[in-house]
Order: sequence, then C-alpha cells, then structure tokens
Amino acid sequence: MKIRLPELMWYGNLDVEIELPDDWDVTFCPMRGAERPALGQEAIAQAIKNPIGCPPLHQLARGKKSACIVFDDITRPTRCAELAPVVIEELLAAGLAEDDITFVCALGSHGAHTAHEFRKKLGADILERFRVYNHNIYENCVEVGVTSRGARLLINREVAQAQVKVGLGCVTAHAQVGFSGGGKIILPGVSHIDTISHFHIDVEKSAVETTGLGNFDNNILRFEIEEAVRLAKLDFKVDVVTNGRGATIGVFAGDPIAEHLQAVAAAREIYATEPTPTDMDVVVVNAFAKANEMAIAILLGAIATGNFQGSVVCLANAPEGQVTHYLARSFGRDYGGRQYPIGFVPPGLNVVVVAPHMDKTFGDWVANPQDAHWVKSWDKALELLKKWHGPGARCAVLPNATMQYFVNQTGSAHDVSTAG
Repeated sequence: MKIRLPELMWYGNLDVEIELPDDWDVTFCPMRGAERPALGQEAIAQAIKNPIGCPPLHQLARGKKSACIVFDDITRPTRCAELAPVVIEELLAAGLAEDDITFVCALGSHGAHTAHEFRKKLGADILERFRVYNHNIYENCVEVGVTSRGARLLINREVAQAQVKVGLGCVTAHAQVGFSGGGKIILPGVSHIDTISHFHIDVEKSAVETTGLGNFDNNILRFEIEEAVRLAKLDFKVDVVTNGRGATIGVFAGDPIAEHLQAVAAAREIYATEPTPTDMDVVVVNAFAKANEMAIAILLGAIATGNFQGSVVCLANAPEGQVTHYLARSFGRDYGGRQYPIGFVPPGLNVVVVAPHMDKTFGDWVANPQDAHWVKSWDKALELLKKWHGPGARCAVLPNATMQYFVNQTGSAHDVSTAG
C-alpha cells in the first residue's frame, strides 16, 4: 500500500511517498479540514478589516506615533506574507509612516532567524521596506506588570515601547496550552527567559492536569497568557487556521482574546483527527508543518498506541535541523536549557525517526535518545517495522501530526518529548 504525504513546507511544499505492507490493516487518519480550499487575498483582507471585538485597526492606530507588528517564527505554518500587507495598509491609513512601523519575530525560546527565514515568512518586499528584528530572550526586555500567579512579565523593549501592538500568528493543536495562537505571541513569544521559565515550569506544574493536547477551556497556561496579553497591551491580533498543506483557510482578527476564542472554536473542528486511531500497533506520524519540532508528532503517535506500547515512526524532513531551543535543548554534552530535556522515550515504545538531514544532537529533546532508532530513509524504517510487526498489524498514518489532535484523548507534554 502506497501513501503520499506532504513534506518540506518552507522548501517547495512537496510530497513524499511511503509504502506499507499489503497484509497490514492500515488506516489513513487526516485532520478534518485537510482538504478545505485556501482563502483568496480579498477574503483575508476583509477578515482583518472587519475585526472581532474591537474597532478596525486603522481606527485603533489613529493619532499614534509608532507601531510594532509581532509575527511568529519558522516553526509555525503562518503565511505572514499574506497578512502583513493588509495590516500595513491599515496602519498607513491611520496616519503612520512606513518608518514608524517595525517588525519583531516572536521567537519565544527559539533561536534567532536569518534574513533567509524572514523572507520565507514575510516576503522580500517587507524586509526591504521595514526594520525586522529578532526577539532576544536575554536582553533588552522591560517589565510591564506582574501576573496573579507571580510572574514578572518582561517583554521585548521594541514591542513594549510601540504605541500600537499587532500580532500575526496561527492556531494549532498544542501539547501544553491545548491550542496555540492568541496571546502566545506575547508569552512566551516576546518574553524574557525568566518569564518564560516561570510560565513553562512553575505555572504548568501548579495545575498540570489542566494542560495537554486539545485541553483549552480550563488550561492554567491559557489563563496566564490572557493576563499577559492585557498587561502587555496587545492591541490587535490576527490568527489563521490552515489546511493540510499549510494554506490559510480561516482568518480571525481583532481583540486578542475575543478573536482567539473564535479561532480555537474553528481549530477544534479543523484539526480534529478523523477517524481517531486507538490501540494501534504502528503509528506513522508526519511532522510536516513543524518538521523542525518533530517531537510534537511523536507525542501524538504515542497517544494513538493507547498504552505507549508499539511503534511510532516520525517523518522529520527538516533541512534546517531541529530548532534551537534555549529552554529545552542541549548546549553541551550533558547540559542544556532550564527545562532540558523535556521528555523521554517510554519503555515498550519503539520510536523510529526518519530524517534525511540527520545530526548528532537531533534527539536531545529526550533524556534517552539512545532508546530511539535514527534512520535516513523510509526503507530503513520499514525494515525495522517488519522485524517487530507481522501480518495483520494495525497501523495508523497521521499526515500532519504536529497540527492534529484527538478529540477526547489528551496527552501530557511530559509523557514523551514535546516542544514549542
């Protein structure tokens, strides 16, 4: 049986074909919204110009002297080049000049981008016309308040000083906050390392049972983020949801909390996996949209085995490698960020990672990378699977495993390695 899967989202958005044994019981499990058509530019513009829960951006920005557009990084599928021109148009209509507008990449604890990544996200024209900066989690952050859970919210100085603050991002299923997007552009997006550490370690531990894939309504991290939004005075947020190729199929814009609630409602339907795989012997997880954070896909695959017994094969074709993560990855032989490592391979779970662009530190998300199997091709992975599983093996294939989630099935970010 042959199955085609998407790969290399930021490098041509291509396909890869895998072959599974004909005597296996194979189920293809896409997200519900995988085939929805992309929105045209006019529909995107209309959504931004007719916001949710607040006046239009050109009204909010009227009389202001500076603006900062905060956008998510290359680990997210957001096509910011479709969104930014509309936001710029609104800001210019309010009376700001181009030189009054800056861009800051909301890296969180990820590594800095080069102009190459910025062009992929924003387009060459914006880099030529506007100043575009990386967020620095260690320097040039200022305090804007303290949350009710005791976090000193220190954020990027360029963002804090702007009189108008606009965020561009997307909503995906998320292993910790349930669904991403919204105020994550602020916390952890443009926050200081101390603030991020408090958020990811102390706040999460205080109510870890409320977190996990798809857990949103009572999520302690979501509540902390919403406080941060108000303290940072984020004026306007644009969130998108995407189809199975990463194309924009929904745009939600306006008040950062109000629009996010509507975006999450759409994301629950779009990213829900159908059919939902359970008690599988083999789960093939394709880390398409976030191949450089492939550990997220492994978590989803582990959940689909039902009891963390079986095999999970992760396709992680990321030419740039796994994203630098100052909180969760290694920076020496046996040490790393404050949360390093953030997961482990459970006993009884065979983890195979297929990565054509392998490096020695590819597996440092987990405490025991030696317990995983690292191969460069699907053929090598299939050789291992055939040794472990015979005829009749129940196999699920998840084509967008860094975006999807299972309704009524959640997993902790600490069950296996996750990030982001």
